[in-house]
Amino acid sequence: MNARTKIAGLLRASQALALVAALCAPLLSLAAPKATGDFGPPKGAPIKAVLTSPPFVPPPTNRNYPAKVIVDLEVVEKTMQISEGVNYTFWTFGGSVPGSFIRVRQGDTVEFHLKNHPNSKMPHNIDLHGVTGPGGGAASSFTAPGHESQFTFKALNEGIYVYHCATAPVGMHVANGMYGLILVEPPQGLPKVDREYYVMQGDFYTLGKYREKGHQPFDMEKAIDEKPTYVLFNGAEGALTGDKAITAKVGETVRLYIGNGGPNLVSSFHVIGAIFDQVRFEGGTNVQKNVQTTLIPAGGAAIATFKAQVPGSYVMVDHSIFRAFNKGALAILKIEGKEDKKIYSGKELDAVYLGDRAGPNLAAVTTATKNAEEGTLTVKDQIKAGEQLFAGTCSVCHQSNGEGLAGVFPPLAKSDFIASEVKRLANIVLGGLSGKVTVNGKDYNSVMPPMNQLNDDEVANILTYVLNSWGNPGGSISTEDVKKARAGTAPAKQAEH
Repeated sequence: MNARTKIAGLLRASQALALVAALCAPLLSLAAPKATGDFGPPKGAPIKAVLTSPPFVPPPTNRNYPAKVIVDLEVVEKTMQISEGVNYTFWTFGGSVPGSFIRVRQGDTVEFHLKNHPNSKMPHNIDLHGVTGPGGGAASSFTAPGHESQFTFKALNEGIYVYHCATAPVGMHVANGMYGLILVEPPQGLPKVDREYYVMQGDFYTLGKYREKGHQPFDMEKAIDEKPTYVLFNGAEGALTGDKAITAKVGETVRLYIGNGGPNLVSSFHVIGAIFDQVRFEGGTNVQKNVQTTLIPAGGAAIATFKAQVPGSYVMVDHSIFRAFNKGALAILKIEGKEDKKIYSGKELDAVYLGDRAGPNLAAVTTATKNAEEGTLTVKDQIKAGEQLFAGTCSVCHQSNGEGLAGVFPPLAKSDFIASEVKRLANIVLGGLSGKVTVNGKDYNSVMPPMNQLNDDEVANILTYVLNSWGNPGGSISTEDVKKARAGTAPAKQAEH
């Protein structure tokens, strides 16, 4: 082979290698991304991190330089209510479930102090998903009761990250409430918003049934089978409802830091009646826009931002919907301010629609109306009309046989509540009923919306039908009774979707 042939062969080989390198470069860059940010040495005096309990969030770091940030976090084992009248021994970071919210800046050097209260019965540690290092810090933070551990890490990656205990049995520690969020802000900070809140879902496993009273111990078998008794936001049923609901005003921008501690379930997080303008899904830097429901894995988090535009109470749920209404995964965002009918009108029409069944179904109603006008209305007329009205108005919840739905909607059949509240029945139908009631020895805590779209005759006939059905005491409710009740019933806000 002469020199010219050798040179040509080398050139062809070199070109081939260059082509391979060019083709592989994008793949290599995907496989080994480089962290970007301000990673110089910390500047200024050390800063003690502000930690907040849920649903509150520490203020932005408001720094344009990396600092040394000292985080002091204490593990506390404490008994708190998981539901009304139900106690549970939680293992907590900072005394709350979820644990304290931690906020630092990308590039910060974080000196982490984990303290385990002397009264604790168990050793604990911490695994922060925002830490680059063995176990996310777990390998350096195993802490016995009455002891303190310390380790330091560089916050290399921006994002919203879960932290949790990783002491064996890991699942039990997490299931008892040992999780929280750490936010690593980008160097330039996050866009300014009006409100920031911290909401974290978790699944809990108790020996007793849902809402069974008293102190309930952890049930390992249920946890292994992934059959939670409760699925909750911020560690307790009702933690973000009533006076504890989070709030905003029309025109404000709301940012939710949403985490899922698990230990088992994936969350389908949804705010009923709101659309997220932006979601940083899985805690990363990619943004999805105009999102209805965002999926948050166990051990994952997201940042959802949206503008409050219409006043009202917005229900936040895990849209695996039985978890919301039968296991507790329900919270409220109350938005106050002026209505904008161009965006949302409210109810414009409320009329009965029975389609091709209207003729036969309304026959008894028509007869009762006619007889009432003529002064010949009988209780029998009312019962027949009430039966037809009940089928189209009340039977979805209370069932056609009046038995209700166990644990959700109370029964009307042989109801001791109805027998004791005959004089208030019209007020309840017109004004609605919410909160705990006891019917036939069992507690119910759901919402009956006001049925004030019904006219006085319709309410009277439905109630008369109920009073004379399924073993109830009998009797009748007159149109005049309903008129008096309506005059004395304050208008109630319709229950929302």
